[in-house]
Amino acid sequence: MLYYLTEELVFPPPQFATRDGILAVGGDLRPERLLLAYQSGIFPWYSEGEPVLWWSPDPRFVMYPEDLKVSKSMKQVLKKGTFEITYDQNFTEVIEACSTVPRAGQMGTWIVPEMLAAYNHLHNLGLAHSVEAWKDGELVGGLYGVAIGNIFFGESMFAKASNASKAAFITLVRKLIEHKFQLIDSQVYTPHLASLGCIEVPRSEYLDTLRAGIQYPTLRGNWGEIL
Repeated sequence: MLYYLTEELVFPPPQFATRDGILAVGGDLRPERLLLAYQSGIFPWYSEGEPVLWWSPDPRFVMYPEDLKVSKSMKQVLKKGTFEITYDQNFTEVIEACSTVPRAGQMGTWIVPEMLAAYNHLHNLGLAHSVEAWKDGELVGGLYGVAIGNIFFGESMFAKASNASKAAFITLVRKLIEHKFQLIDSQVYTPHLASLGCIEVPRSEYLDTLRAGIQYPTLRGNWGEIL
């Protein structure tokens, strides 16, 4: 059964999601609702022309940062300094690239204009963050997500050069370990992230970790000045 949201800031329990993981329809993308969604184990994901769809899949695709896997070839890429990695230097360009750079097996994008505006708003509030991979002064890869407590909620990544998004992700995870982050939420399975150490866990396990993690202080602000 799908739940239809109103102006009221409330979500049904994640356990009420359909087998596919859809929990609710409608509502809006104002910061208060987005933050409540993340804190509840829910995220928006929909295409242009559709109402906002809210998801809480079971199983959930996550990474425990200490389980990061770095291949020998990626260790060499990082050791050579092939890419310069920065944080929160150009959030808008990163999220726009995530919405436009083609991915194998994917048609179109779910990062519709309303999503772009909503996450830029969260970034201006110091809660959404970008990681940039630069090569010869050009932005060639990166990712963005939201941080609450000691949980990082990854949203999307892109690469215009081989290994660029992997370099950004690995560098971020190592930084998150330094700052005692407990979990990275990657939402749904992708082979790319599985190769880096992400695994599927039962939604109940994810929600238990989430409830504990969001109680910690949030590393809010410009991560280029903090990490």
